[in-house]
Amino acid sequence: MEFDLALGDIWVYLSTSPLLHLTLTLLAYLAGDWLFRRSGRKALFNPVLLSILMLVTVLTATGTRYETYFEGAQFVHFMLGPATVALAIPLYRHLDLVRRLWLPILVSIVTGAVVSVTSTILIADWLGASRQTLISLAPKSVTAPVAMGITEKVGGLPSLTAALVVLTGVLGAVIGPAVLAAVRVRDDRARGLALGLSAHGIGTARAFQIGSLAGAFSALAMGLTAMASAFVLPALLRWVFGDFG
Repeated sequence: MEFDLALGDIWVYLSTSPLLHLTLTLLAYLAGDWLFRRSGRKALFNPVLLSILMLVTVLTATGTRYETYFEGAQFVHFMLGPATVALAIPLYRHLDLVRRLWLPILVSIVTGAVVSVTSTILIADWLGASRQTLISLAPKSVTAPVAMGITEKVGGLPSLTAALVVLTGVLGAVIGPAVLAAVRVRDDRARGLALGLSAHGIGTARAFQIGSLAGAFSALAMGLTAMASAFVLPALLRWVFGDFG
């Protein structure tokens, strides 16, 4: 009885507090991670994908606006920065290896970034997307805070970019390892670079499930891609599409 009362008191407090949506976010991820482990760590049961589906279902069923949800869950958004910086720790542990392979790493990242942006714009343009949509699509493989900043600077839609970044990361984490296996890429360094370059933070989380070496190289690819994109992509998009003011 006392336990039931305690749960009731907690619910009454949370239901009138912004902490409700932070709590729902954490519970959704814990449930997604439990399902992922119960599935034998199958890529299709990616915990980020599952938690997104759970949260969308709850918010839709309760008629909760995204702005209301974000007011309570923005602490998770704030933690993106410290979490990204913390990725330097496993990278530091493999620093000697990175130094020896700096040239192939650099060539791989530059080539991958160019192909990613070019193919995205060409395919979307062929399908009839507007210029604003094309601009919003271009940084889809860059980590969310940087991608949204790039889009805002050149006149795109940051909200659309954020959704596309998450979708890209989830898809990359779900099908990326299978695609790499299909083309017989078995080296953890190459697999990590591919996941970090194409699927940023969510792909990096998946790379760490493969191993610490894959995770370190994925973090490196994600960081270098974000840094290069922040400087190069705005100028490139303005050159291709013109100045949006």
